[in-house]
Amino acid sequence: MKIISFLMMLLITSNCNESKTETEQTINIDPIEVPSQEGMEKAYFASGCFWCVEEIYEGVKGVKESISGYSGGHTENPTYEDSNTGKTGHAEANEIIYDPKVVSFKTLVDVYFASQNIEQVNGQGPDNGSQYRSIIFYQNDNQKRVIETKIATLEKEGYKVAAEVKPFQKFWIAEDYHQDYAKLHPTQGYIRGVSIPRFKRFAAKMPEVIKESAKH
Repeated sequence: MKIISFLMMLLITSNCNESKTETEQTINIDPIEVPSQEGMEKAYFASGCFWCVEEIYEGVKGVKESISGYSGGHTENPTYEDSNTGKTGHAEANEIIYDPKVVSFKTLVDVYFASQNIEQVNGQGPDNGSQYRSIIFYQNDNQKRVIETKIATLEKEGYKVAAEVKPFQKFWIAEDYHQDYAKLHPTQGYIRGVSIPRFKRFAAKMPEVIKESAKH
């Protein structure tokens, strides 16, 4: 009986270790680093509606462009309709193309947290659901350290940071009609009622990083 019990214990331990290894492999996915092009680098953030985030980052000195899309999930080629079901795992996200000689990744991270409700889970403002959750992506160990340092500072200040920190894997560009949405539809109800006020709240916190052309 003792031998049987011992063998059963070894089997259980082995299964537990296998499960743990599988979990660790899932968590410890190596990030994919996007190479710079013509001196420009790319960063990836999810923070609620991508229309809002696009307007915020395109108003920051050193940012050339913000592209709306989807990231952080498990499905291939997600669409806006797919994402809205909350079943793709993706969140509305933005690809930020920036000049590192003008604006650092650290400043982009500061912008990220200054432009959202840090503690709101699965959403920002009136937009709720996993597709609107906050995710901050890193492409290398240095970016990860910058993010973790910022979060540690915010937590010391008493915030419960809701944003997920994930290794970057893939960014899917959203449909054409989502690009430059706030710029092309400045009088649209959501833009006037949500996007513009959100930008103004952020700009009041970090006026030094705002482009002259973006000041309302």
